[in-house]
Amino acid sequence: MNIYLIRHTSVDVPKGLCYGQSDVPLRPTFEIEAAVTKAKIESIHFDMAYTSPLSRCTRLAQYCGFGDATRDPRILELNFGDWEMQYFNKIKDPNLQCWYDDYMNVKATNGESFADQYRRVAAFLDEIKQKEAENIVVFAHGGVLICAQIYAKLIHQEEAFQAVPAYGGVFLYQECP
Repeated sequence: MNIYLIRHTSVDVPKGLCYGQSDVPLRPTFEIEAAVTKAKIESIHFDMAYTSPLSRCTRLAQYCGFGDATRDPRILELNFGDWEMQYFNKIKDPNLQCWYDDYMNVKATNGESFADQYRRVAAFLDEIKQKEAENIVVFAHGGVLICAQIYAKLIHQEEAFQAVPAYGGVFLYQECP
């Protein structure tokens, strides 16, 4: 089984803005970026398609011909809770430094930790690996693709944010029979 995990195209938000699970717009270059992503996968027949429910993923799924992709909340980006739509350098929450020191285990205030996100993504991957399919496509977020790389044992947790895929990037997870 091959699972193609695709990161959405670039978002139109100011640098330093914490947006996680907020539904933010895509850059005006969406169609150009989406065409590059579509070209990477258009020769592959997919048996199933999944997408994060956020528009930055559903829009790319639609563009690539998967408007009917199953929306699954387990492949949402990290929930930053109270920090959503705030600039990181303007957040006054004392928990922010604790999160910076141990994002793997410390939850964003009223949000989740990276370990929480990993558990969601791992449960999703465990489930879809049971499907009778040769190729599955998944439209998701950078954090989800990082979790998938850790799940596949391609990177260690400590390397997580050095392995953020490019916008529109494709990560292939292969499950041997």
